[in-house]
Amino acid sequence: MQTDPTPSPASDYASAGQPAPAAGAASNASGPAGPGRSGGPRRADAPFMLTHPLHILSLGFGSGLSRLAPGTAGTLFAWAAFEVLNRYLTVTEWGLLIVVGFFAGIGITGFTAKKLRTEDPSAIVWDEIVAFWLVLLMVTPVDFEGRLWAFVVFRFFDMVKPPPIRYFDRRFKGGLGIMLDDIVAAFFTLLVIALWRMSV
Repeated sequence: MQTDPTPSPASDYASAGQPAPAAGAASNASGPAGPGRSGGPRRADAPFMLTHPLHILSLGFGSGLSRLAPGTAGTLFAWAAFEVLNRYLTVTEWGLLIVVGFFAGIGITGFTAKKLRTEDPSAIVWDEIVAFWLVLLMVTPVDFEGRLWAFVVFRFFDMVKPPPIRYFDRRFKGGLGIMLDDIVAAFFTLLVIALWRMSV
């Protein structure tokens, strides 16, 4: 389940009008964390993203930094990227990109989540990107309206996480958990689209 960073302990002192503990005291309380580092979640922002190339991928080239529905922003980025890349990639190349993107994403998103000190930060959207690429690849060729409905259905499954998607979201942790529940959401999206096509 995606989570947003919460204020660090230093923020609690600031909001209460009290000075934060001295660096030495913080170091003693936190043990090996060392001075200047907090044990709480770290906020995902542009400076953080630029500290490592893998963060750029995890955060969807900045789309995950959106303060409003980062998962939706990441999915929109995936859609735009698909429209551009689809002019150059074959179906086989798309399949290879998605498979590599999924397995590499386990390590990439897990690395970023560890640095953000949060299990599944909402700013990490590489999982949405890879999963929606899979949806678009499987429904193509289809017109704009068809892709729009694919977007809406995918976002529904990704946000609501009905069973069994919720099971995968809670059962698996780390990078595998981040990537897996969105792939399951993609499969459910494709199932709904297939059933709809059969009924018309």
